[in-house]
Amino acid sequence: MAGKLIIFSAPSGSGKSTIIGRLMADKELHLAFSISCTSRPPRGKERDGVEYFFLTPEEFRRRIAADEFLEYEEVYKDRFYGTLKSQVEKQSSDGDNVVFDVDVKGGCNIKRFYGDRALSIFIQPPSIEELRRRLEGRATDTPEVIKDRLARAKFELTFAPKFDRVIVNDNLDRAVDETYNVVKSFISE
Repeated sequence: MAGKLIIFSAPSGSGKSTIIGRLMADKELHLAFSISCTSRPPRGKERDGVEYFFLTPEEFRRRIAADEFLEYEEVYKDRFYGTLKSQVEKQSSDGDNVVFDVDVKGGCNIKRFYGDRALSIFIQPPSIEELRRRLEGRATDTPEVIKDRLARAKFELTFAPKFDRVIVNDNLDRAVDETYNVVKSFISE
């Protein structure tokens, strides 16, 4: 039986990665990350076909022209990221419930392509002020980067109504439980 598709989007600092990580640890859900493509070189111990499929910018453009991507973005000149339709179908036909961790535009594109076969979930911070506190608490970004992330977050929050479910992460354990219940119900249908 083909697996289902679960799309996650959220502003940076919303807790999306933590929530996804907790769900991925639950073997009962049979979740597998979508393996995306990138035109950047591998970092550290990254391996082709495991963390990403590493393509040249030319190969990426060729595949874009051939309409092979569900979604893609050129983040910087010649630095592409995207999700191949064929890879999602392979993982899904293997019985995995495929998880996407994508930006809001990519999430909307994947949902539009797959319709009811996909569940789109938006993880929302309780407020912009709380998001600022979380980003500052990480102590990993400069004030300028935090300012840019907050401006992007305000834009991304306008997409929340386009998602099937919006989960407010004002309490991490509660948000994980709510997300688990939503995903479990969806894959059991």
